[in-house]
Amino acid sequence: MIGPAWVGDMVMAHTLVQRLRAQDPDAELHMLAPAATAALAARMAEIQTVHSVDFLHGEFGFSRRRRLGKSLRADAFDQAFVLPNSWKSALIPYFANIPKRTGWLGETRYGLLNDLRRLNKARYGLMIERFMALATPDGGLPSPSYPLPQLQVDAHNLARCLSEHQLVCDKVAVLCPGAEFGPAKKWPPRHYAQLAVRLIAKGWNVWMLGSPNDRQDAADIVQMAGSPAELVNLVGRTTLLDAVDLLSVAQQVICNDSGLMHVACALGRPTVGIFGSTSASFTPPLGPVGLVVEQALACRPCFSRTCPLGHLDCLESLWPEQVLSQINVCQTTFVASSTDVVRQV
Repeated sequence: MIGPAWVGDMVMAHTLVQRLRAQDPDAELHMLAPAATAALAARMAEIQTVHSVDFLHGEFGFSRRRRLGKSLRADAFDQAFVLPNSWKSALIPYFANIPKRTGWLGETRYGLLNDLRRLNKARYGLMIERFMALATPDGGLPSPSYPLPQLQVDAHNLARCLSEHQLVCDKVAVLCPGAEFGPAKKWPPRHYAQLAVRLIAKGWNVWMLGSPNDRQDAADIVQMAGSPAELVNLVGRTTLLDAVDLLSVAQQVICNDSGLMHVACALGRPTVGIFGSTSASFTPPLGPVGLVVEQALACRPCFSRTCPLGHLDCLESLWPEQVLSQINVCQTTFVASSTDVVRQV
């Protein structure tokens, strides 16, 4: 499988991985992906080998892709599933001489893919449906229900992270204020700050997780919240896999529609996803207890990185009280279900 470059998409790709394993329990499954997401594949129980590549996001690298493809010929793969829709993502399986190369038409990939599918967006409304449909020639989907993404937890790394950051796992709510896609996905820092204050007043310990790109937003949240001791800013201080393991002990996660939202759901954590320019009808929080906060506006979803109208009303007008209300529902549902699907290695 040629995996996606976005964290959330890689997590959702686990639905295809699970479907392939269910169809053939003896199949040897490999994942090739950029370094930014390859580590997540190693937390999928069904994946035997992860091949990490160091292409930058958007990099073409024709010669390097050709060399890499040729180097994989000795592995004699039977089939390749190309999940990204870009032309360049289909080059490596082509140069690897993999006899069956499956994927959506995407950027007119005639020749590179020889098991080419034409996407019917009405039939496959969810991203996970578009991934899973590749598993069968007729594009049929599993029924009556779909597999949920599930990630494993490294207990030893979790213990190291907790010790290194001097964290106590007592009624922990994790805020994930970032979104690599762009600002039209990001709930304003002042709202996150107000939410943090309200959660702390209710007895929660609040951690923040995110990438180095989210450091300024996180610093603003801490400052606007009054720098309380119960608010621990870990943004930019962990690796992606550290964040995976730390999220596994959260009793509540509040995220933008981002990669960490999908990670939290794949760990079985109660998750509230905040949606702005994107749609929960396409990439919902796929967890046992995943709820959505969004506004019904005529201008959304626009799927833009920045607000094309300049006001960002879809997120500005979502108040902390609305998120708190969903947190209450989330907690009640989670306790009632007594669900804990975290897998440890």
